[in-house]
Amino acid sequence: MAAYGPSTLSAVGHGAIAPLVALSALDLGASVELSALITGLSAIGQLLGDLPASYVATRLGDKFAIVAACLWDAVFLAVAFLAGSLPLLCLAVFCFGPAGSVFGLARQSYITEAVSPLVRARALSTLGGAFRVGSFIGPLAGAWIIGRWNLSAAYAFAACMSVAAAGVTLALPDLPGARARAQRDQADDAKLGHVLRAHWRVYATLGTGVLVLALTRSVRQTILPLWCESLGFSAQQTSLVYAVSMAVDMSLFFVGGLIMDRFGRLWVAVPSTIVLGLGLVGLAWATHPALVVAVAVVLGLGNGVGAGLVMVLGSDASPEVGRAQFLSGWRLMSDVGNTLGPFAISALVRVTASLAVGSVTLGVVALLGSAWLGYGIRRNPPPGVRA
Repeated sequence: MAAYGPSTLSAVGHGAIAPLVALSALDLGASVELSALITGLSAIGQLLGDLPASYVATRLGDKFAIVAACLWDAVFLAVAFLAGSLPLLCLAVFCFGPAGSVFGLARQSYITEAVSPLVRARALSTLGGAFRVGSFIGPLAGAWIIGRWNLSAAYAFAACMSVAAAGVTLALPDLPGARARAQRDQADDAKLGHVLRAHWRVYATLGTGVLVLALTRSVRQTILPLWCESLGFSAQQTSLVYAVSMAVDMSLFFVGGLIMDRFGRLWVAVPSTIVLGLGLVGLAWATHPALVVAVAVVLGLGNGVGAGLVMVLGSDASPEVGRAQFLSGWRLMSDVGNTLGPFAISALVRVTASLAVGSVTLGVVALLGSAWLGYGIRRNPPPGVRA
């Protein structure tokens, strides 16, 4: 269980500051549009850091790569705490991204190596659940800290959480054969370009299915509050609807992992994506508060039961030699989907002038993506476990 400590602590810290970056930018004189752009700098930094993260992980090893990422994160959280100008805040927010790339890659690789394939889904679903719990607690902690001190104090709190995560990681045991694996992963046949080319079919099939799944998940996070606002809900009512969805989401991560280990990856991958798609389609007809809550529950169900799914599929498909390099490409595809989600909503609403049409369109994309994801899993069956 100690392996989940760093993820939980880091998620609490970043959950505390997630709603505050835009407010910090506004306080420093940014416009609303510029503030929204600044909040997206972290995602851009993460995209740019996904592939180089494999270099850090192979040179330092998974354990010390996590430590380095946490300390890097803490430094730039401190910069954000001290930032007295927009350029400094922009630099700090952008640099959160590469730290997230290294941290995410190394923690996934560490747990993949540490556990048997027979319990891999439960282990990685629990990792996804730890992130969700931390992300739920973080904003509550941030609200208390702002009320007790001020907005900037939340960045100091997040920096302390990252330092604590580094300390917990140092206490984790070294994995047997870690040195031999590090030397193996620096061989010519484990170089990033070689690994990406050797597994292009996996990325083209299973990877694109995961991209659609990631896009659908990020759409859910954005479109539900927008739909509530379009119906005239107050900010408090919108928050409550989102909290209901998150509560369902957080409660199902272990169930999803158990199903994947017992019955196979398909039994979670396809149904969870279908449920998300149906929820997005159904949202267009949810014009009563009770219906909105029902759809929020459906979206939380679809997302929650699939907690850790992207990591599980990536770990299943990753080779023994060049695992970090493969997972860096895998995370890049997932992060592209996460980043595209809000832009997809914006583009569809601009073209159709209707949030409902955009929701239905993206729901249909998710339903089609579930079929492609199922095909990708069957085309690339995980060794040693059920597809």
